[in-house]
Amino acid sequence: MSYYSKFSDKPTLLEKADQINDWTSVRVNAHVHTPYSFSAFDSIPQALDMAVDEGVKVIGVNDFYTVDGHERWINECEKRRLFPLLNSEFISLNRDDQAKNIRVNDPNNPGRMYLSGKGLAFPSQLRDSYLQQLIDVKAELSDHVIRMCEKLNDILLACDAGFSISYSAVKEEMTRGNVRERHLAKALRLKVDEFFTEKQAKIEFFKKLFGGKDLKSDISDFAAVENEIRANLLKAGGAAFVAESPKAFLDMEMVRQIILHARGIPTYPFLADDSKGRFTDFETDKKNVALVLKKRGIHSVEFITTRNSLAVLEEYAGYFYNEGFVVTFGSEHNTPAMEPVELSARGKTPLSDFLMEINLRGAAVIAAHQYLVAKGEKGYVDISGVADVANRDMYERLGRALIEEA
Repeated sequence: MSYYSKFSDKPTLLEKADQINDWTSVRVNAHVHTPYSFSAFDSIPQALDMAVDEGVKVIGVNDFYTVDGHERWINECEKRRLFPLLNSEFISLNRDDQAKNIRVNDPNNPGRMYLSGKGLAFPSQLRDSYLQQLIDVKAELSDHVIRMCEKLNDILLACDAGFSISYSAVKEEMTRGNVRERHLAKALRLKVDEFFTEKQAKIEFFKKLFGGKDLKSDISDFAAVENEIRANLLKAGGAAFVAESPKAFLDMEMVRQIILHARGIPTYPFLADDSKGRFTDFETDKKNVALVLKKRGIHSVEFITTRNSLAVLEEYAGYFYNEGFVVTFGSEHNTPAMEPVELSARGKTPLSDFLMEINLRGAAVIAAHQYLVAKGEKGYVDISGVADVANRDMYERLGRALIEEA
């Protein structure tokens, strides 16, 4: 039975929406990762229990390159009366931007462009060549991590570590199928904890592993230690670094087509301002970003709010909403650090009512899109990529009523 079969029909929902005037109190987190990619959470129930505890009502899964967790996400959300948003994330490449040395939303790699697919159909409707493209790039990404694991084991052997990292064990014990660089860092940190009982012995081993560089973090700060492992060994310049093959990155337009054929809404994730107030080359001029995204057939944007100042969030989110974009916010949770599910701006600054409303309106559009597509109707964005911007208000109202009925 479809999750959406329990909801009222569209006319009834729109009638109910006329009685709902609250757009600021419902908490939304539209972007979190789970163990189906890499996550601070140990499980989907843990993530959703935290959402309940913190009063978050609408929550979106956003794993890299997979929708394998969507069924569990729906089922666990339904148990807790949360509204599930079904998303996925991809890393694409725009070769024109790369040739012009334009940093888009990857601050270190010109031309690379993260894209999210929001409101994907469940069960998945991705078929044929689009599905094969996704299968091929996932295989390439897995091969890349395997090669990094091999180099990491060479380093451990040279250091007389007495242990190695098993890729198959990492895949089996630490993931739901997708092994990423962060999993290797976590696996190495756990092995060090297992083999060395004394704090100083661990510190000395990391110094040896890092080629004489001292560990800067407290050994008990697991997230920080794993980040140092990545920085010293797995990132560019590190002894276990392996450059990614061009085959690991699909063309931006191909990723957009995959999202559309999965019946989702192509969405641009902003970096926006960093802690020093800097923007990437692409994101500096918000007016130009809006023009380029529209030209590329992207009518939805999102922000990971803890990255940004409240002022920039209000400026950028407000501007893009007024330009007709769907705007949502999330937390990611795709690092070892455990942070609240309830959203805030940089420095744990609470979101304003203005931002709460924009986020809820964006989530409502995605909710309505999922509901309509599940019923065989046209969603907010059709399979050709045309967004129904003129009727965005109707989708907001429909989704708001759906959220209320969840």
